[in-house]
Amino acid sequence: MKKANEQSLGDAIKQFLKVYRMEDKITEVRIHKAWETVMGHQIGQLTQKVTFSRSTLTVYLKSAPLREELSLGKSKIIVLINKEVGQNAVQEIVFR
Repeated sequence: MKKANEQSLGDAIKQFLKVYRMEDKITEVRIHKAWETVMGHQIGQLTQKVTFSRSTLTVYLKSAPLREELSLGKSKIIVLINKEVGQNAVQEIVFR
């Protein structure tokens, strides 16, 4: 039988992250990791930098043709990354 002040470890971690406002940073790290997982190693190699702020994922690429090709599939990439992360964090992608 649980006592009144007991909670699961998962709930305690979630509460800790919320109290110390670390949820957004954890989400950002998960999105960075999801980028190469979803897009693959070759595109990961052509990526210079990935930033995430205010629901917008900004991806800096080394190749202009790749940038154009990826911009055609923005909506699908958003769905795949959100699925990998497990939440609807990314609403927009900007390729530079």
